Amino acid sequence: MLQFFSKYKFFAVVLFVLSAIIISIIYSILKPNKVLPVYEPDMVNAELVDSTVQYIRKYHKIADFKLTNQNGEEITQQNYENKIYVADFFFTTCQTICPIMTGHMKEIQERLKDDNEVLLLSHSVTPQIDSVERLKKYAIEKGVNDAKWNLVTGDKKQIYDLARKSYLAAKSDGDGGAYDMVHTENFVLVDKKKRIRGFYDGTNPEDIDKLIEDIAVLKNETK
Repeated sequence: MLQFFSKYKFFAVVLFVLSAIIISIIYSILKPNKVLPVYEPDMVNAELVDSTVQYIRKYHKIADFKLTNQNGEEITQQNYENKIYVADFFFTTCQTICPIMTGHMKEIQERLKDDNEVLLLSHSVTPQIDSVERLKKYAIEKGVNDAKWNLVTGDKKQIYDLARKSYLAAKSDGDGGAYDMVHTENFVLVDKKKRIRGFYDGTNPEDIDKLIEDIAVLKNETK
């Protein structure tokens, strides 16, 4: 009996290795790589979406914009060309959720500091208060890396429209007028094609971990 097993030992090993390879291939076929959804306006809570775009079902992208960052530089879609980025909305005088959100954006910045494919973009919802000088002071206080993270100010109506019509992420009863305010704790994940790929609670540490994981999924998807 021992002689029999000794005689066919090599073939047994080869058969075992081939079986392992075949099982691995079948597993990969049955369980394909995770792919993030592409969010369209009709998929999102209507409270967060402007009525003019609520029923759009395909081809939604972040609209072009022209804003100014903490260094007085003009920021447009060109600055985010071929980049994955995380966007949010805040204001420097906020004492409730904004400090938590900014802290979590700082965490994302640090966790992805060596990843040149990923950038951050924070829009002030009180641009009449948040001047370039105020944003610069805030950026220094919060440890913002200028090469990674833009804090932007500009035309309020434009920022309002971005929140409601592009990022699909903010509640509001107004139309971007002088006394209107958009409200949102959402972080929005945007891919290299300017499409929305995820929404996350910017005040929730678990959502930040999920966001980091989803960025890895998105990067793998685009390879």
